[in-house]
Amino acid sequence: MEYNCLGWDGLGHAALRQAVAASGPYLLCAAAFFLLWEQLSYLRKKASLPGPHFVVPFLGSALPMIMNPTRFWERQAALARDSGLGVSANFLVGRFIVFVRSTELSHKVFANVRPDAFHLIGHPFGKKLFGEHNLIYMFDQQHKDLRRRIAPNFSTRALSTYIDIQQRVILAHLHDWLARSAPSPKPIALRLLCRDLNLETSQTVFAGPYLSAAAREQFNRDYNLFNVGLMAIPFDLPGFAFWRAKLAVSRLIRTLSGCVAQSKERMRAGDEPSCLVDFWMQETLREIAEAEADAAGVRPPPENGDAEIGGHLFDFLFAAQDASTSSLLWAVALLDAHPDVLARVRAEVAALWAPELGAPITAEQVQQMRYTQAVAREVVRYRPPATMVPHIAGQAFPLTEWYTVPKGAIVFPSAFESSFQGFTEPDRFDPDRFSEQRAEDRVHKQHFLAFGAGAHQCVGQRYAINHLVLFIALFTSLVDFERHRTDGCDEIAYVPTIVPKDDCTVYLSRRGAPSL
Repeated sequence: MEYNCLGWDGLGHAALRQAVAASGPYLLCAAAFFLLWEQLSYLRKKASLPGPHFVVPFLGSALPMIMNPTRFWERQAALARDSGLGVSANFLVGRFIVFVRSTELSHKVFANVRPDAFHLIGHPFGKKLFGEHNLIYMFDQQHKDLRRRIAPNFSTRALSTYIDIQQRVILAHLHDWLARSAPSPKPIALRLLCRDLNLETSQTVFAGPYLSAAAREQFNRDYNLFNVGLMAIPFDLPGFAFWRAKLAVSRLIRTLSGCVAQSKERMRAGDEPSCLVDFWMQETLREIAEAEADAAGVRPPPENGDAEIGGHLFDFLFAAQDASTSSLLWAVALLDAHPDVLARVRAEVAALWAPELGAPITAEQVQQMRYTQAVAREVVRYRPPATMVPHIAGQAFPLTEWYTVPKGAIVFPSAFESSFQGFTEPDRFDPDRFSEQRAEDRVHKQHFLAFGAGAHQCVGQRYAINHLVLFIALFTSLVDFERHRTDGCDEIAYVPTIVPKDDCTVYLSRRGAPSL
C-alpha cells in the first residue's frame, strides 16, 4: 500500500510538471503582452511630454525615487524646464505621473479641484493612509462648510492663546538642547530635536490637557510609524511599513477623538478655551444651540462626530508637524549662512523683548517683528517644506491646448519650482523682498505657493508663520550657534519634507546671561 501511494504521488508530480511545461509558452506570451500593453499605455499617456521612453514594469521609477528623491525630482524639473513645456512625465508603482514646473499650470490645477477635474490627495496613496473623509478630499459645499467651522480655530484670539503655548514648549526644548551641548560644546543634529519640539507643540496646541503623558508617548511612537510609512513602497500587507503606518493612523485618530469628547464636556461646562480643540468645540456647541433655538429649522446643526473631528485634528497635526520641522531647520541653516540677516533679527527682537525680564513675547510683539516675519517668509519661499502638492485626475483634463492629463494620472504641481520663478534674483536668500517697500509677496504672489492656492489653500498659515517667527526670535536671542559644516551639508534631503542633508548639525552655547 505504501508503495502504491508513493507511486501515485510520483505520477501526480509528473503530471503537474507536464502541465507547467505545456502552459509555459502561454504564460510567457501573457507576460510579454502585459509588458507591451503597459509600455504602450505609458507612451500613449505621455504623448509629447518629456520623460523616460521605457519604464520598468509596474515599479517604473519607484526605486530611483526612493533611493534618491532629490535627484529624481530635480531630473523631472530639468526635463520640464529644458523642454520649454513646463511639464514632464514618469511612471511610479503602476501610476502615470505628471510633474508641473510652470506656475501658471500649477495654478490651473489648484483652481480646478472638483469631482470632475483634480482631487487633492496629499500623498500618492493618501486615501489608504488618511481615510476617505479627510479634509483634503472634500469638495464644494461640504468643504466650504468645514472650513467655515474651522476658521474660529485661527482667529486672532485663538492665535494669541497658541503663541503662549508655542513659546513655553520652544523654551523648554531650547533649554534641553543647551544642556545636551554642555559642558564641552559638541555638534548636535537638530532634525530629530526639532521634530520632537514640533510634535509636543502640535499635541499641546491642538489637544491641550487631554493627552496624558502615556498617551503622548504612544502618540510619538505611532507618529514615527506613520512617517516611515509615508516614505515606503506602498505594499499594504502585514509586516510592511505602509501597513504599519495605516494601523498607526487609526490609533492616532482614536486618541484624538477621545480628546474631542473630553473637550466637548469641558466647553459645555462653560470653561475658557485653552487649545485648538477647545475653540472648535466651543464654536460647535454654539452652532448646535443656535440650530436648536431656530424654530423654523432653517439652520442645520453641525454633523461632525468625535471620530470625524479627531481625523481632522490629525490632518492639522500632519500639516503642521513635518512642514514646521523643515522650516525650523532651514531657518537655522540660512541664518548661520547669512550673518548680516542674523544681526538684523537679533537687533529687532532686542528692541522689542528683553528675556532677562522674564516676560514672554506677546502676540502684539510678534506682529511688530516685521523684519523677522520677512525672514520667516523668505525661509518658506526659499525652501518650501512641501515641495509638491499631489493631485489625481478624476477625469481627463485639458491642462494645455496641446496636452490632456489622462484620467487617473497623479499630477505634482511644484511649489519649490514656482518659488524660483518671478521673484527678483530668486536664487538669492533675501528677506527684504518681503519688505513694505518691495512687497514682492504681493507683486509676485502667484509664485508663492508654499501654502498652496485655491479653495484648499492652507487654513493655518498664520499659525505656521507665527511659530517660525517665535522660534527664530527665541533661538537667536538665547542661543549662540555655529554650523558644523561638511561637504554637501546644505544639499536637500527628503524625509518626507525637505531638510538639510546633514540634519542641520550645529554647535550650540548659551547666549548672554542665563535666562531660560
